[in-house]
Amino acid sequence: MLRLILRRFISLPFVILSVTFLTFIVSYLAPGDPILALMGNQRDPEIYARLRTLYGLDLPWYQQYGEYLGGLLQGDLGLSFRFAQRPVIELIQGGLPVSFGLGLTALSLSVLIGIPLGLVAALYHNTPAERLIMALILALYAIPSFVLIPILQWINYQVYLATGWSLPAAGWGRPEHWVMPVVVLSAASLGYIARVTRSSVREVLEQDFIRTARAKGLPERRVRWTHMFRNAALPILTVIGPAIAFLVTGAFVVESLFSIPGIGFLSVQAIQQRDYPVIQGTTVILALSVVLMNLVTDLLYSVVDPRVRLEG
Repeated sequence: MLRLILRRFISLPFVILSVTFLTFIVSYLAPGDPILALMGNQRDPEIYARLRTLYGLDLPWYQQYGEYLGGLLQGDLGLSFRFAQRPVIELIQGGLPVSFGLGLTALSLSVLIGIPLGLVAALYHNTPAERLIMALILALYAIPSFVLIPILQWINYQVYLATGWSLPAAGWGRPEHWVMPVVVLSAASLGYIARVTRSSVREVLEQDFIRTARAKGLPERRVRWTHMFRNAALPILTVIGPAIAFLVTGAFVVESLFSIPGIGFLSVQAIQQRDYPVIQGTTVILALSVVLMNLVTDLLYSVVDPRVRLEG
C-alpha cells in the first residue's frame, strides 16, 4: 500500500505540470488582449505598457511560463487582472470552502441514495420496483444541469403558489440555499452510481459462489451482505472518480446559475473577463482536488480488496 501511495505522489508533479502547461498555452493563444479588456475605454499607451510589464506579458511565452512555475512552487499563483491586482490565492481561499462543502455534500448524497437505489433495483429484478428505479436513474443521468435547474425552479414556484413557501432561487449563506444546488449537482453522479451498483450486484448474484452459499442453507441476509455486497463493492468504488468529475464540471454551471461564490463561479467570471491568472489558478486547484480524491479511492480499493494492497 505504501508503494501505491508513493507512486501516486510521484506522479502528482507531472499531472500538475501538464495541467499548468495546457492551461497556460490555451490562455496565451486565446484571441484578445487582457490588458485592453482591463483598461476598457481608456487607451493610454503608457499605462498599457506599464500594465503589460507589471503582469509580465511583455516577456516571451516560455519565460512567462517559467516565472509562473517558479511562483507556483512558492505558493504564489500570481495577481488577478480584474480584482484590483489581488493575489489569486486569496480569491481561491475565499471560494474553496464553499465549493468543497457543496461538492462533499453532493457526493455524500449521491452515495447514500445511489447505492441503496442500485441495490433495490438489483435485488428486485424484473419487477415494477426495478423498472421505476431504472427510469429514475436514466432521467437523473441524462438530464443536464442547465435543464434540471429550470425544472426545479418551476416546481419551486408551483409550491410557492400553493403554499406561500419556497426555497431561495439564488444566493448563499442560509441552510435553505443548499437544497436546490445540492440536488442539481448530485443528480448525474447519483444516477451513475445507482446504475453501476445495479449492474455490479446483478453480476455477482449470478456467480456460482452465491448459488453455493444458498445451497448450503446460509441465511439470505448473510449471503447478501457477506458474500454479495463485499464482492460487488470494488466496481462500485470505481465510479467515485467519474462521480467527482461530474461534480467538478457541474460546479461551473450550478455555482454560476445559483450565484454561489465558489471556485466554479470564480472560474466562469475569470473566463468571461479574460483573467488568465485566476483561470490558471482555479484549474490547478481543481486538478489537484481530483487527483487527491482519486488517491483516496485507490486507498479504499486496498481496504476492500487485499489483492490491490498486495499488488501495490
